[in-house]
Amino acid sequence: MAGLNSPSVTLNDDHRVPQLGLGVLQVKNEDVPRLIADAVDIGYRHFDTASHYANEAGIGEAMRQLSVDRSEVCVTTKLPNWAHGYDEALRAFDASEAAIGKIDLYLVHWPQPMKGLYRDSWKALVRLRDEGRVRSIGVANFTATLIEELIADTGVTPAINQVELHPAYQQHALRAAHAGHSIATEAWSPLEQGRILSNPIVREIAIKHDCTAAQSVLAWHLRSGVIVIPKAADRRHLADNFGSLEVVLDEADMNAMATLDRPDGKFGPDPMLHFT
Repeated sequence: MAGLNSPSVTLNDDHRVPQLGLGVLQVKNEDVPRLIADAVDIGYRHFDTASHYANEAGIGEAMRQLSVDRSEVCVTTKLPNWAHGYDEALRAFDASEAAIGKIDLYLVHWPQPMKGLYRDSWKALVRLRDEGRVRSIGVANFTATLIEELIADTGVTPAINQVELHPAYQQHALRAAHAGHSIATEAWSPLEQGRILSNPIVREIAIKHDCTAAQSVLAWHLRSGVIVIPKAADRRHLADNFGSLEVVLDEADMNAMATLDRPDGKFGPDPMLHFT
């Protein structure tokens, strides 16, 4: 795996993001610097956190200890649900920036439509981008309709929409809507919290390519053009996920994976509901 690099995706703002990254949900703040040091050593250059994960300070410490130039790395964090609204969003970004330092990509984490403030939050992100405080801005868990509202309000299209996406919930309609605006699709829970790994079709593809089940699913995401940020708890797990870059699925594999999509495949929260 030495010298292996993730391909990158060019966003609609002309910035590039490594297609395979590391998500740090549920990683303890004190464990983040060592995990990211191992990840960078393996080849990762994209790290995804959120205010809600309570480990932004760990990301900041990891960035101060980087063994590569900071310009090689992309750090994503997200607006917390309690901070919707124009002024509130600006203050929340200030707090994240104080913890992390430079933020490359800032996302509205959940739309919280019942609060009626997601449009004001988006305007705050546009200001942050225009002022040069963040390179790229986007959303997470937004529907196509909500995205159209943001574009109509500001003329600014999100660079990314990060959503639940895995073989059991492939989001074809939403991905088509994204493509219409050149919005990159990013997958959270790309392995369906491990559920998909025991699927016979996934296992058959893994055997065919002499790889792990997780690598076969991540390879599906990569070939689909999706940005993917699987979690990992240790160096072995990091290396296993990164090894998916060496797995190249063929059309038969992609067709087989397509059969796994289910109407009831979603397991995460409904983005149109209000929750804290």
